[in-house]
Amino acid sequence: MEEGKAVPQSHVQEVSGERPKRGFGAKLKAHYKKWWWLHLIFFIASTLIIVLCLIAQDGVDDSTLEIQNLRFTDPTPDSFHLEQTALLTNHNKYHPRLDAFNASLSVGGSEDKPFAYVEIPAVHATETATTHLDQEVQVVDLEAFIDYNTQLWTNSSVDLVIKGRTKLHEMKFPTTTVDFHKRIDMRGESRYLVLLFMQLILIPSTGFEGLPGFNVTDFSIKLIPEPDGANMIGTVYIPNPTVLTLTMGNVTFNNFVDDEFIGTSLLSDLVLRPGNNTVSMRSTVNQTLVIEKVTGTYKDGMLPIEVRSNSSIYNGQHLEYFEKALQGSQQHIVLNVGAALAALTGGGSAG
Repeated sequence: MEEGKAVPQSHVQEVSGERPKRGFGAKLKAHYKKWWWLHLIFFIASTLIIVLCLIAQDGVDDSTLEIQNLRFTDPTPDSFHLEQTALLTNHNKYHPRLDAFNASLSVGGSEDKPFAYVEIPAVHATETATTHLDQEVQVVDLEAFIDYNTQLWTNSSVDLVIKGRTKLHEMKFPTTTVDFHKRIDMRGESRYLVLLFMQLILIPSTGFEGLPGFNVTDFSIKLIPEPDGANMIGTVYIPNPTVLTLTMGNVTFNNFVDDEFIGTSLLSDLVLRPGNNTVSMRSTVNQTLVIEKVTGTYKDGMLPIEVRSNSSIYNGQHLEYFEKALQGSQQHIVLNVGAALAALTGGGSAG
């Protein structure tokens, strides 16, 4: 090459140290080529979790829970003893196990105000399994518990909400956390349903609905009061449409005729059991006022009485959650006082 002559431009080539940029597709391909095993593990794990959830859902959907016994005993002003026996029947081929867990109790619509906490026992959902709960329960919010009892006594049904979370085990699948929703009819049988991520159990329980059917089935009048002051002795019929057994202590009622106070009645050591309850009643009444009523306004001897709850005392302590609940429920009965007065000379009692 002769000095001073220019080199043709077409023969000049720039050399750069930078590599040409790869597109998104090439990067994605390289990523999967390097990390394919990690994506496979993630896919398998996700599939197993989904399958496990479906098994859990399907398995418990086919179950029923029959409450055989539900007892509230040994009440104090801020606690009670809870005992429950239930039969779980599982018609599904899957038999998952649920761990024990702590759960809050509240009234439907007031889930943010639990009145107590209970320990739900572990259960293995075999073809048939019996679960048993036996524990002391502390009332953590008295007003919320009064609200629950008021609804229980005055309404035909009341929703009890239980919030809780537990672990579910099925075969060799990974353990998974589940929240569930259980619907129980307090008359007995229920559907037992697991819903993932719901985090509550809703129990619409049968209520006492103001105790329809409450009645004095027979009574007699005592002209000479007994040592405790009782001058009318009788029997009270109280139906209990629920599966609840309630220990309520000594329950007293105030009795009125045309809004005029005529006396008090006592049901000693009252324990309401499922079904029909027949309880002894001892009353102290103003006999002079009663006679005035049946010889004046009610000459047929049929005296309409309004019964209003007054107190519930167990071991010398007032149970405010029962007292306030019962005070919202009034009973109306008619007593054949004319027949009871006639029986003073001829013997027998009135119904």
